[in-house]
Amino acid sequence: MDNFIFENPTKIIFGKDMENSVGEEVRNYSKKILLHYGGGSIKKTGLYDRVVASLKAAEIEYIELPGVKPNPRLSLVREGIKICRENNIDFILAVGGGSVIDSAKAIAMGTVYDGDVWDFYTGKAVPEAALPIGTILTIPAAGSESSTGSVITNEDGWYKRSVDSTVIYPRFSILNPELAFTLPKYQVACGAADILAHLMERYFTNTKSVELIDRLIESTMKTIIKYVPIVLDDSTNYEAWAQVMWAGTVAHNNLFSTGRVGDWASHSIEHEISGIYDVAHGAGLAVVFPAWMKYVYKHDINRFVQFAVRVWNVEQDFFDPEKTALQGIEKLEEFFKTIGLPIRLEGLGITDDRLEEMADKGTDSDRRTLGNFVKLGKQDVYNILKLAQ
Repeated sequence: MDNFIFENPTKIIFGKDMENSVGEEVRNYSKKILLHYGGGSIKKTGLYDRVVASLKAAEIEYIELPGVKPNPRLSLVREGIKICRENNIDFILAVGGGSVIDSAKAIAMGTVYDGDVWDFYTGKAVPEAALPIGTILTIPAAGSESSTGSVITNEDGWYKRSVDSTVIYPRFSILNPELAFTLPKYQVACGAADILAHLMERYFTNTKSVELIDRLIESTMKTIIKYVPIVLDDSTNYEAWAQVMWAGTVAHNNLFSTGRVGDWASHSIEHEISGIYDVAHGAGLAVVFPAWMKYVYKHDINRFVQFAVRVWNVEQDFFDPEKTALQGIEKLEEFFKTIGLPIRLEGLGITDDRLEEMADKGTDSDRRTLGNFVKLGKQDVYNILKLAQ
């Protein structure tokens, strides 16, 4: 196990009707905020009205910025920065899923930075400060409600890039499983793939003696595998949704990164897919992750055997570990198919005409490698994308 420092300052407020307390929470930080959200879903469900009522009761002044799309856009982030600066806003409330929260984090960093916020996503600058943010989560998936990450898409070239910084930990996040009751099934499935991907990125590590976190990750994966089909069958099952929502948060709040180095190549590869084709991030991960596994499993076949046996209950073949490892990958693909996700690029409507472009962009023309479990160059990324066809 590696040395580590773990600190997560996000206050989690979990349970039924907890969104009604948002005004009181915000009042601890500000009296004038940016209210950031996506399309019309929060208005259709009545969540918007409840949030606004709570803010007004707490005498919080707010300016709205709706319009966040999946794979959130840099142009809207820049608009949000302009609004915050012109109106002396000092807090951002994000109401929505990972895209809304990631966009809020970008606005929070950019508002207090003299340069272009995109500098953070290209590595030209490191964020040193940000406006405080709070969140009300509506989609269990990205884990952004309690993480140090933010992912933004730049329409100029369709580059999807991420930043990781402790300055963008939300101050509080409100998690009410009831808010997920109205999610479309495909969105639920994409969220499940995203959660599993966060767990698997950490699970496949070269670090030794990490049994405790291995077991925690495995149990969280098994929770998703058990409860996602239940919520797909019964969208108002509160107890099942509670399991899924909390699993999504702990999967990406950095607890499972302690003492180990994760991989993250599959996320980087998928960012090139969704950056160009604007597909749902979870759907892209359901395609990329099994292909990555097939490409790298021989690097540490014992870890893939462990994944197959502990997570998928595959009977271990002690004479043929490769057979066991491949069965685990097959089980993952079967799960994705069972919940309605494609496992090949063609299922996303993607042909092979831009695979080389994605491999080139992802590796900066082969000037950088992706991942840690196995370092991947441009040709490796291309090969994985071919396996994903």
